[in-house]
Amino acid sequence: MTNSAFKNTSLTNKPNSELTLLINGMSCASCANRVEKALAKVPGVLSAEVNLALETAHIESVTNTATATQLIEAVIAAGYQAEEVKKNIAETVLAAGISEAKPSLSTVYSWWPVALSALLSLPLVMAMLANFLGWQGQLSGWLQLALATPVQFWLGWRFYKAGWSALKAGAGNMDLLVALGTSAAYGLSVTLLFIPLNALNQPHAGMQHLYFESSTIVITLILLGKWLESRAKKQTTDAIRALNALRPQRACVLRNGKEIQLAIAAVLLGDIVLVRPGEIIPVDGLIQQGDSQVDESLITGENLPVFKKMGDMVTGGSVNGEGLLYVNTTAIGAESVLARIVRLVESAQAKKAPIQRLVDKVSAIFVPVVIVIAFVTLLAWGLLQGDWQIAILNAVAVLVIACPCALGLATPTAIMVGTGVAAQHGVLIKDAEALELAHAIRTVAFDKTGTLTEGQPKLVALESATVMADGIPDELLMLAASLQSGSEHPLAKAVVKAAQAKFMTLQSVLNMQALPGRGVTGVVNGQILYLGNSRLMQELGVDFSALQASAAILEAEGRSVSWLCRSFAMNASKPELLGLLGFGDTIKPSALSAIKQLQAQGINTVLISGDNQGSASHVAKQLGITQIYAQVLPEDKANILVQLKTTGSLVAMVGDGINDAPALAAADIGIAMSSGTDVAMQAAGITLMRGDPSLVADAIDISRRTYAKIRQNLFWAFVYNIVGIPLAAMGLLSPVIAGAAMALSSFSVISNALLLKRWKPASEKN
Repeated sequence: MTNSAFKNTSLTNKPNSELTLLINGMSCASCANRVEKALAKVPGVLSAEVNLALETAHIESVTNTATATQLIEAVIAAGYQAEEVKKNIAETVLAAGISEAKPSLSTVYSWWPVALSALLSLPLVMAMLANFLGWQGQLSGWLQLALATPVQFWLGWRFYKAGWSALKAGAGNMDLLVALGTSAAYGLSVTLLFIPLNALNQPHAGMQHLYFESSTIVITLILLGKWLESRAKKQTTDAIRALNALRPQRACVLRNGKEIQLAIAAVLLGDIVLVRPGEIIPVDGLIQQGDSQVDESLITGENLPVFKKMGDMVTGGSVNGEGLLYVNTTAIGAESVLARIVRLVESAQAKKAPIQRLVDKVSAIFVPVVIVIAFVTLLAWGLLQGDWQIAILNAVAVLVIACPCALGLATPTAIMVGTGVAAQHGVLIKDAEALELAHAIRTVAFDKTGTLTEGQPKLVALESATVMADGIPDELLMLAASLQSGSEHPLAKAVVKAAQAKFMTLQSVLNMQALPGRGVTGVVNGQILYLGNSRLMQELGVDFSALQASAAILEAEGRSVSWLCRSFAMNASKPELLGLLGFGDTIKPSALSAIKQLQAQGINTVLISGDNQGSASHVAKQLGITQIYAQVLPEDKANILVQLKTTGSLVAMVGDGINDAPALAAADIGIAMSSGTDVAMQAAGITLMRGDPSLVADAIDISRRTYAKIRQNLFWAFVYNIVGIPLAAMGLLSPVIAGAAMALSSFSVISNALLLKRWKPASEKN
């Protein structure tokens, strides 16, 4: 994996500006919707997305319009607090070795309010249980008041504060429902305490029954639920914290021949960093001296250590094995691979999935509808049954059991865990939309070279168009290598390497120009050379019939064939054929199992290659791929993807080169190999951290499992409210039971999402 595998995710090249805010005070999906609407009203804002689970807001606006101050003021006006996330937070975290990226503004629920509330509520609970069992254990009304009041107005003050803020903003939230419900139960109890004879119903015999236990237990249970929820939410960001914790705080740097221990932030580009056996590699760089086995599992998901030698790239955060390494620093801080991975995962977790739009519509009207249902319940029971105590308790149960929190957390928590665990196993998902769409993929199209094959071809055949005296076409090899000496194309590297093995002196090349999908041209020793495929030769009008039989034999063996021709003047009618070059590439060891995994998932596989028909067919036959498109130009790859999409199924494209970028963008989901080019990865929705095609099936599998968790969570959240609210309205649930159900609803949704942490790629299951 190269350090250039990840482009900087900053916004310097974008016409619009982006900003992230931490939001404090949100308790449910209704809060998130209100914050979004408040931010959207700020002039210049193009879009605002609020993630309830992360408690963040991601805003995109026209450059030089909406400022951070204006956005924060809009959030405050809506009844919440906000703080800007500085761009250098991730970098600061990495440099300092801190494992927590969130500033203190983020809501953290402490355990002591839960414990104190439970302690004060315990006598009321014991008395309630005693009465239920027929024992005479009821506490005096004044003692109940003394126990319930601090729970209601001190420990439960947060519900009043947040509910009032929502009310001032003309909206409602979970806190408002809790405040209304518990206040009604508390107020009813106080009223009955000061009015011995019930003014609304017939007098009760014996000691007047109060309902302080309902308000206190509900508050205690909801505080407990929030505490459990906050602990569970913390686990959803374990992947980010694990990545952040990879980087050591200090590095041993060689300066002026001396070893100096420096903070990571003080390391400079070009510094030589000494990495001893067993240490974490602190920087991205090239090995200048030494060799070792390097564990890159937390970066790439690769279980086995990778052998690294002089000239190889190492990534900060990986673990050195048994060797001593001297690493020349090539990237630091925010430009390191690790920092870019963290930013990519954070970005994916902060974005909303398309399915969340349905939840947003429901949650926008959820609280007002619940309040109306509670009011109708109160009137119905009071007027029809004549028992206003029961009417109030049933209305309280309706208010308390309603839980918009579960709706708001169902989708983002599953996405956070899914993207996090995928990153830990070498699959980086750019955004939530890519994660959601990937579950429905039914066709996967593969590029050949570098994707299904190693992408490191060797020159295996060299044949001149004219018989040479010594039988060895050295001049042909020298010209081809000189022409391609400045190219990064795998075939070009193979030619140059073959020439270097013969200790040839390469000539300078002028006016070198790549011909996409065809080859390359340039001037060497006054000759205009063309090196490329048969398509290029046909366009130039070159007669290559003399070597066509040899080319056919090579192609039947699965070889790639390039032709070299020349002319001495721009107006020459037809260039002269000099010879052909045959290249052999090796199929990746995991390619066959990757194709089988996809086919086992019911996914159709397609091969799209710019190579000749023979070579493409040879590879496809070995891998069991029946649908083949060969000799395809880069722009035509995108057209083929469009054709494949006309069947109605979602199509993914897997590639690694510049010529794959148009197809990656044209596909429903683009999947790029990190061993490829930056351009390919920028066009892709999913990046595979190592050049292993079996990760394609893994990416689709984790997407399907994550989407299944989203559907399970939403089903539970909707059914919980659809069933629970009517039961409460019918008087079948007491406020205490309703409070317990509400407290556990959000926790259960998050816990279900956390089950995704057990996911492992297919390769690790075997």
